[in-house]
Amino acid sequence: MHVRLRWACTLAVVLLLAGCDATDDWSRPHAEPTPIGALGRGFIDPSAPPSPEGTITPGPGSWDDVHPSKGYRVVLLSAGDDQQTKTLVSAVQEWAATEKVSLKTVTAAAPAQYVERIGEAIKLAPDLIVSTGSALVDPLALVTASHLDQQFLVVGAELAEPTGNVTAATWPGASFRGEGLGMSTSYDAKSFTPERSAAAIRAGVASVLTGHTGIVVWLP
Repeated sequence: MHVRLRWACTLAVVLLLAGCDATDDWSRPHAEPTPIGALGRGFIDPSAPPSPEGTITPGPGSWDDVHPSKGYRVVLLSAGDDQQTKTLVSAVQEWAATEKVSLKTVTAAAPAQYVERIGEAIKLAPDLIVSTGSALVDPLALVTASHLDQQFLVVGAELAEPTGNVTAATWPGASFRGEGLGMSTSYDAKSFTPERSAAAIRAGVASVLTGHTGIVVWLP
C-alpha cells in the first residue's frame, strides 16, 4: 500500500516537472480545431474583408467570446530575455492556462539557433505557433513561406511581407518589422504592458481560429 502510494506520488512529481499532460499525446492525431463562440460586432467588416497582408482594427473586446476547442495544441516560440519578450511570454502562458490549451515551449538562446528552433516548432505539428521576440521576425520570414500548412501568430511584431499562414497582433509602439530595418522610431518598449499583451494574444488567436489569417490585427 505504502509502496504504491509512494510510486504514484513520484510519478506525479515527474509529470509535473516534465510539463507532461497525460490527456494529450501529441504523437497522435486529434480533431481539427474549431472556434468556440463567435466574433463580436466590430471585429471585422463582413462586407469588406481584409485583403492579404491587410490590417484590421477590431473593436475593444470584440474577440472575447471566441475560444479554442478542446485539445488545441500551441507551441510558444520565443527568443530574447528583454522585458518586452518576458511580458509576452507570460501573457501567452496565462492565456494557455486559462483556456486549457496544450502548450509546448521552444526557446532560441542565440541567433545561430533561430531557424533551427523554428524548424523544431514546426516538427511538433501544432495547431498554432505563437512567436514572441522581435529577433525571430527575419528568421520567420525565411521559413514560413515554405510551410503554408502551418499557422503562425506573431505577437508584438509583424513580418514585412507575410504569407497567408502568418498573422500578427500588434499595437502602437510594437512596430518592429525586420528586414534589417532596425527598430522604428515609433517603437516603444513601455507599450508592452501585461494588459496589452494579453489582449493581443486573445485577439490574434480569435482571428486565426475564425479563418482571418495572413493579416495584421491592430489594437489601437
